[in-house]
Amino acid sequence: MLRKVTFDPEVFFNILLPPIIFYAGYSLKRRHFFRNLGSILAYAFLGTAISCFVIGSIMYGCVTLMKVTGQLAGDFYFTDCLLFGAIVSATDPVTVLAIFHELQVDVELYALLFGESVLNDAVAIVLSSSIVAYQPAGDNSHTFDVTAMFKSIGIFLGIFSGSFAMGAATGVVTALVTKFTKLREFQLLETGLFFLMSWSTFLLAEAWGFTGVVAVLFCGITQAHYTYNNLSTESQHRTKQLFELLNFLAENFIFSYMGLTLFTFQNHVFNPTFVVGAFIAIFLGRAANIYPLSLLLNLGRRSKIGSNFQHMMMFAGLRGAMAFALAIRDTATYARQMMFSTTLLIVFFTVWVFGGGTTAMLSCLHIRVGVDSDQEHLGVPENERRTTKAESAWLFRIWYNFDHNYLKPLLTHSGPPLTTTLPACCGPIARCLTSPQAYETIFMNQEQLKDDDSDLILNDGDISLTYGDSTVNTESATSSAPRRFMGNNSEEALDRELGFGDHELVIRGTRLVLPMDDSEPALNLLDNTRHSPA
Repeated sequence: MLRKVTFDPEVFFNILLPPIIFYAGYSLKRRHFFRNLGSILAYAFLGTAISCFVIGSIMYGCVTLMKVTGQLAGDFYFTDCLLFGAIVSATDPVTVLAIFHELQVDVELYALLFGESVLNDAVAIVLSSSIVAYQPAGDNSHTFDVTAMFKSIGIFLGIFSGSFAMGAATGVVTALVTKFTKLREFQLLETGLFFLMSWSTFLLAEAWGFTGVVAVLFCGITQAHYTYNNLSTESQHRTKQLFELLNFLAENFIFSYMGLTLFTFQNHVFNPTFVVGAFIAIFLGRAANIYPLSLLLNLGRRSKIGSNFQHMMMFAGLRGAMAFALAIRDTATYARQMMFSTTLLIVFFTVWVFGGGTTAMLSCLHIRVGVDSDQEHLGVPENERRTTKAESAWLFRIWYNFDHNYLKPLLTHSGPPLTTTLPACCGPIARCLTSPQAYETIFMNQEQLKDDDSDLILNDGDISLTYGDSTVNTESATSSAPRRFMGNNSEEALDRELGFGDHELVIRGTRLVLPMDDSEPALNLLDNTRHSPA
């Protein structure tokens, strides 16, 4: 009977986790994600490693105590404790983020927590694989060996970078296919190819010895950044709804199976000392991740991570589907069975108690709710606007200029034509790779304006409208003087051109601010702007 309600744990990694992780990357709010990318990377990489070693060290102390008191019925090594630390360091605040989304919590907090959880899952997967691959020389495979440690670090870096490259490469290939073919005319085929190419990322990464789940994550981010702009409007809606549905079904199935496993798993090992030690360890590990790193990050941030944000991030460190999937992969030994049983209890407790207390904690910490991410800059003083723009771009200004001037025009119909950004000697290649749409001024409707998938981060490259020797001039029927947008890098030009008012229109990759009369039909506005003198 039990065999009918259980199945191979690898199904989680091969079938259920890929759509969850892909949707996390595909639905990423990149504008706020990249604005806080330095902090997110610190929490996800350095913070997860700190949490893993803190939890592993505390659990090794618990295991030693259990040996002394005679509570341990099998072998339990330090590497097992580190593996447990990597497993329960995988945060999955799906409940908290759902509440954040409904209440429209402060976008900076949402970006920090969501971005950390997305990359944290990828780091935890590769970190656990590296710990399992730790093999010292000699007969005793559980002693400390410097060579084996550096080998494990090399495995971690190799697997993560290889998975990243595989996912990004698949996304780039899909972008090129959708750009240079007429798939837009066959929406069902376009959606199907998009789905299959995304899923094949997982299979290719696993075939090459990398981690498929990590590759799928970066494939989703690349698809959202490039391929999404090439899809037809119908396929854009279809792909978002499709992966949202798959994510919803997979998440609910995993949580349902968790409850079933609690009663059907035949080799549970519950030890009170280990369970209590595990709960203490995860809280201390989370605290060692959030508070020291926030202190260091605030030294270099203009927009500080407040103490209420830090407390909320500490509180929101729920464990969920990823921790369960990592724990159930291997339950062959006594140590792994104890780790799996304890992980189940941790997941249930954090989801029920912390997830259920999210609203009360937001109120207690006085964190803003009802914040519209598209209107967050309205009413902000001029000096704060300038600070926000400078801070959002300084670290990645080189990357964004390169992306805006070369990658976006190459992989999508957005950005300036390659004929104006590449050297003159590359003229024939540039004309071949530049789509006709790149020469046209395309205005999006108000619904597209609110979609962050067509809006990234504000920097000089995004607002420059001077392509070659031509300059865009816009004039409204209700305005007596035309406004010219020149390729000016001065601070005054940036403040003038980057308006935070209600009347913003978006060209793919470029932001325009036009004087607009609300009573004038949109069609007349488009006609005026298209026929304005150069």
